[in-house]
Amino acid sequence: MDEQSTNDAALLSLLERARQAAGNAYAPYSGFRVGAALRLVGGGVVTGCNVENMSYGLTICAERSALVSAVSQFGPEIRIEAAAVANLNQAASPPCGACRQVLAEFILPDAPVIFPAGDGARVMAFRELLPMAFELKGN
Repeated sequence: MDEQSTNDAALLSLLERARQAAGNAYAPYSGFRVGAALRLVGGGVVTGCNVENMSYGLTICAERSALVSAVSQFGPEIRIEAAAVANLNQAASPPCGACRQVLAEFILPDAPVIFPAGDGARVMAFRELLPMAFELKGN
Protein backbone atom coordinates (compact mmCIF):
# COMPACT_ATOMS: atom_id res chain seq x y z
CA MET A 1 0.00 0.00 0.00
CA ASP A 2 1.23 3.50 -0.61
CA GLU A 3 2.30 5.90 2.11
CA GLN A 4 -0.77 8.08 1.50
CA SER A 5 -2.80 5.33 3.15
CA THR A 6 -1.42 6.49 6.50
CA ASN A 7 -3.49 9.65 6.02
CA ASP A 8 -6.74 7.68 5.87
CA ALA A 9 -8.88 9.11 8.70
CA ALA A 10 -10.54 5.76 9.44
CA LEU A 11 -7.17 4.01 9.78
CA LEU A 12 -5.77 6.77 11.96
CA SER A 13 -8.87 6.55 14.16
CA LEU A 14 -8.37 2.79 14.43
CA LEU A 15 -4.73 3.39 15.42
CA GLU A 16 -5.90 5.76 18.15
CA ARG A 17 -8.28 3.09 19.46
CA ALA A 18 -5.31 0.71 19.61
CA ARG A 19 -3.29 3.30 21.57
CA GLN A 20 -6.15 3.69 24.02
CA ALA A 21 -6.35 -0.09 24.48
CA ALA A 22 -2.59 -0.17 25.20
CA GLY A 23 -3.37 1.90 28.29
CA ASN A 24 -5.09 -1.16 29.76
CA ALA A 25 -2.19 -3.55 29.09
CA TYR A 26 -0.84 -5.68 31.91
CA ALA A 27 2.91 -5.60 31.32
CA PRO A 28 4.69 -5.61 34.71
CA TYR A 29 7.63 -7.68 33.43
CA SER A 30 8.56 -6.10 30.11
CA GLY A 31 6.90 -2.70 30.48
CA PHE A 32 5.97 -3.04 26.78
CA ARG A 33 2.30 -2.01 26.65
CA VAL A 34 0.56 -2.87 23.39
CA GLY A 35 -2.99 -2.38 22.14
CA ALA A 36 -4.79 -3.62 19.05
CA ALA A 37 -8.01 -2.58 17.34
CA LEU A 38 -9.81 -4.67 14.74
CA ARG A 39 -12.47 -3.23 12.46
CA LEU A 40 -14.89 -5.96 11.51
CA VAL A 41 -16.79 -6.30 8.26
CA GLY A 42 -20.04 -4.58 9.14
CA GLY A 43 -18.30 -1.76 11.00
CA GLY A 44 -17.81 -2.91 14.60
CA VAL A 45 -14.47 -2.29 16.32
CA VAL A 46 -13.04 -4.64 18.94
CA THR A 47 -9.93 -3.86 20.97
CA GLY A 48 -7.49 -5.85 23.04
CA CYS A 49 -4.24 -5.41 24.92
CA ASN A 50 -1.32 -7.59 25.87
CA VAL A 51 -1.57 -9.48 29.14
CA GLU A 52 1.75 -10.75 30.45
CA ASN A 53 2.36 -13.65 32.76
CA MET A 54 5.43 -14.41 34.84
CA SER A 55 5.71 -17.57 32.74
CA TYR A 56 6.42 -15.59 29.57
CA GLY A 57 5.14 -18.29 27.22
CA LEU A 58 1.65 -17.80 28.64
CA THR A 59 1.59 -14.10 27.72
CA ILE A 60 -1.09 -13.11 25.20
CA CYS A 61 -0.43 -10.42 22.63
CA ALA A 62 -2.82 -7.54 22.00
CA GLU A 63 -3.81 -8.76 18.54
CA ARG A 64 -4.81 -12.20 19.78
CA SER A 65 -6.57 -10.64 22.77
CA ALA A 66 -8.68 -8.51 20.41
CA LEU A 67 -9.38 -11.44 18.10
CA VAL A 68 -10.50 -13.71 20.93
CA SER A 69 -12.77 -10.93 22.17
CA ALA A 70 -14.25 -10.44 18.68
CA VAL A 71 -15.03 -14.14 18.29
CA SER A 72 -16.45 -14.26 21.81
CA GLN A 73 -18.74 -11.29 21.14
CA PHE A 74 -19.75 -11.91 17.53
CA GLY A 75 -19.04 -15.55 16.72
CA PRO A 76 -16.59 -17.44 14.53
CA GLU A 77 -17.97 -16.04 11.27
CA ILE A 78 -16.40 -12.61 11.88
CA ARG A 79 -14.10 -11.17 9.27
CA ILE A 80 -11.62 -8.37 9.85
CA GLU A 81 -11.42 -5.57 7.28
CA ALA A 82 -8.68 -3.50 8.97
CA ALA A 83 -6.32 -3.82 11.94
CA ALA A 84 -4.20 -1.45 14.01
CA VAL A 85 -1.46 -2.12 16.54
CA ALA A 86 0.06 0.52 18.81
CA ASN A 87 2.22 0.72 21.90
CA LEU A 88 3.05 3.23 24.59
CA ASN A 89 6.79 2.72 24.24
CA GLN A 90 7.49 4.71 21.06
CA ALA A 91 8.76 1.56 19.34
CA ALA A 92 8.00 -0.08 16.03
CA SER A 93 5.44 -2.81 16.55
CA PRO A 94 4.11 -4.77 13.61
CA PRO A 95 2.19 -7.90 14.64
CA CYS A 96 4.46 -10.78 15.68
CA GLY A 97 4.56 -13.98 13.63
CA ALA A 98 2.19 -15.87 15.92
CA CYS A 99 -0.37 -13.06 15.76
CA ARG A 100 -0.09 -12.88 11.99
CA GLN A 101 -0.86 -16.58 11.70
CA VAL A 102 -3.83 -16.38 14.09
CA LEU A 103 -5.21 -13.30 12.32
CA ALA A 104 -4.87 -15.10 8.96
CA GLU A 105 -7.93 -17.22 9.77
CA PHE A 106 -10.18 -14.17 10.09
CA ILE A 107 -8.69 -11.20 8.24
CA LEU A 108 -9.32 -10.32 4.60
CA PRO A 109 -6.09 -10.78 2.62
CA ASP A 110 -6.04 -7.17 1.40
CA ALA A 111 -7.07 -5.69 4.76
CA PRO A 112 -4.86 -2.75 5.71
CA VAL A 113 -2.79 -3.16 8.87
CA ILE A 114 -1.45 0.03 10.43
CA PHE A 115 1.30 0.05 13.04
CA PRO A 116 4.10 2.27 14.35
CA ALA A 117 7.31 2.13 12.36
CA GLY A 118 10.60 3.93 12.92
CA ASP A 119 9.48 7.06 11.07
CA GLY A 120 5.76 7.18 11.90
CA ALA A 121 2.88 4.90 11.02
CA ARG A 122 3.16 2.28 8.32
CA VAL A 123 0.30 0.63 6.43
CA MET A 124 0.59 -2.73 4.72
CA ALA A 125 -1.92 -5.14 3.23
CA PHE A 126 -2.18 -8.21 5.46
CA ARG A 127 -1.01 -10.50 2.64
CA GLU A 128 2.26 -8.52 2.61
CA LEU A 129 2.77 -9.20 6.33
CA LEU A 130 2.22 -12.95 6.00
CA PRO A 131 2.72 -14.00 2.39
CA MET A 132 2.87 -17.75 3.10
CA ALA A 133 0.39 -18.44 5.90
CA PHE A 134 0.06 -22.04 7.08
CA GLU A 135 -2.95 -23.78 5.52
CA LEU A 136 -4.46 -27.21 5.97
CA LYS A 137 -5.26 -29.01 2.72
CA GLY A 138 -9.00 -29.23 2.06
CA ASN A 139 -9.98 -26.25 4.25
